[in-house]
Amino acid sequence: MKKRKLVLLGLLAVALIPISCNEDFLETQPLDSISADATWADGALSQAFVFNVYSSLGYGGFEEEGLASLTDEAMFTHSGRGINVINEGSLSPSGTGNVNIIPQWNELYLAVRKANIAIQELPNATFDDQSLKDRLLGEAHFLRAYYYHQLMRYYGGAPLIETPYGLDEDYSVGRGTFAENVDFIVSDLDQAISLLDGKDITAGRASKLSAMGLKSRVLIYAASDLRDGPTASAKSSVLGSYSNLDLVAYTTGDRAARWNTAKAAAKAVLDETTGYKLGLTAPATAEDATETYVSIAMGGGSAIGDPAARAELLFERTHTPLFTVESNWPLGGIHQGINNGPNGYHNWAGNTPIQQLVDDYQMMDGSDFDWSNPVQAAAPYENRDPRLYATILFDGAGWKPRPSDVTAIDPYDEIQTGTYADGSGGIINGVDMRDSPIENWNGSRTGYYVRKFIDADPAVVDNQSSAQVVPWPFIRYTEVLLNYVEASIATGDEGEARNWLNKIRFRAGMPAITSSGTDLLEAYINERRVELAYEEHRYHDARRWMIADQTLGRGIKVMKVTATLKAGATPRAPYQHDPTVYDYTYTVVDNNDNETRTWDDKMYFMPLSRDEINRNELLVQNPGY
Repeated sequence: MKKRKLVLLGLLAVALIPISCNEDFLETQPLDSISADATWADGALSQAFVFNVYSSLGYGGFEEEGLASLTDEAMFTHSGRGINVINEGSLSPSGTGNVNIIPQWNELYLAVRKANIAIQELPNATFDDQSLKDRLLGEAHFLRAYYYHQLMRYYGGAPLIETPYGLDEDYSVGRGTFAENVDFIVSDLDQAISLLDGKDITAGRASKLSAMGLKSRVLIYAASDLRDGPTASAKSSVLGSYSNLDLVAYTTGDRAARWNTAKAAAKAVLDETTGYKLGLTAPATAEDATETYVSIAMGGGSAIGDPAARAELLFERTHTPLFTVESNWPLGGIHQGINNGPNGYHNWAGNTPIQQLVDDYQMMDGSDFDWSNPVQAAAPYENRDPRLYATILFDGAGWKPRPSDVTAIDPYDEIQTGTYADGSGGIINGVDMRDSPIENWNGSRTGYYVRKFIDADPAVVDNQSSAQVVPWPFIRYTEVLLNYVEASIATGDEGEARNWLNKIRFRAGMPAITSSGTDLLEAYINERRVELAYEEHRYHDARRWMIADQTLGRGIKVMKVTATLKAGATPRAPYQHDPTVYDYTYTVVDNNDNETRTWDDKMYFMPLSRDEINRNELLVQNPGY
């Protein structure tokens, strides 16, 4: 008690001492944050703020659950992720299904807010480096445009917000029309192009070319069938019944002018730079073409492939094995291999190709693959478009060295997704099939695995203790080239379309396209499909062309491979793919595991969630939901 009294008296004495000396110690700064004034007074801190705007890009397309699995490219192997809600058309404002694949409205607006802060503050920033200030402002305009283009292409016209909200403001704002959204995005990109002109190109950061490439994409979307009100209404009774069609399409204006504008935007990129190996005057050899497409997929991020292929990248998401946050669940980015690779490598078979994609790779002579052709049906993976071999792993395809506990079963490092006669009346289950002797819960349901974007370097082991640094291609040169081809076809410039389309064909080892009219358009659509597979284009392309009922609506086809012994042959032990020993039968079957796909025209657009509608009564719900 006495001690307590002494302490209290001591405190009182201190309190009564007049503080006539320096009072600066009272002006403390928080140690876990930086003031706004300090941020915009320092170039490095301003740059750090803009880097945080990039963070909303996530892993790019290298999330565990991929957009490919919402298309006729792939299916997602694992149940219970809400993907079926989207692919079966049962989604609604109260149940939007999987929230990891589709960029969510609220997440995109958080990103827009960060960009708006940078755009508001940078013009008045007090640090001296004007070049850096211009660059950061250009990047902020690009990023706002990118996030708005995501809002627009998934949801339609969004509320156009140019400044960050403060406290006690009216947050209710109606949605802009589709046309207003396009104009807003293009304005941002034009500002970015101007501000970033002459600035160094740094991997992972926006450049003038990034902005030009995104402008090309936005304008090609704006000219497409889905975004032309009269065309969309004629093709769909559901869209024709929309009372506010201007939220998702142009209802007035000159569509021909929109095509010409899109064509000019794409040609500006083609005139500004070049891609990778697009100057050939004849088809490359099959071997060279396969190596070329492996290099393009690696993007300079692997010891395998030509690092010059990164010339394709106009805007990418870079990766580093030092980003240890990515070791946490769910895995993404640096773990593309474990997410999607074969279960016979202890990988998880996430987004596996479906048969419809495999079938759309042509024969080397430029003819379509045909299951009714007995020669092709007996050897469906021979003599095909080399892009198939750089994109998809199939039964018998060579791959990386097996883990040590699997080498006794497969010392040949070949994909095994079939069942094979053992010579004693029984069968051997392939080590990479669903009923694998290694892991029988995470194998492919389709008979295929994706190869594209998985580091092909044998030294990179696909597991949680390893990592790959292959970049994600948000925008690449060949996408813009294809945009130019599409706009050239739409404007009647078929010679120009064939000229540029055949640059891609020759790089891929494929013969020139000589068709015209509807046949040329169909050839272009298929060329874009196989060239940009797994790059998050098919979802949007099928919708903007209004062919989704013929693509996603087809359901899922998968491959079943069986091998029987030839008469008098001795089985290979361990098993190895060998057409001289085995007769192989390839059977295409329907697959309804996890989901039974269908199509409803309401699926052309994602619904706004009920929470977002409730937050802002001026938000007009997407028609049809």
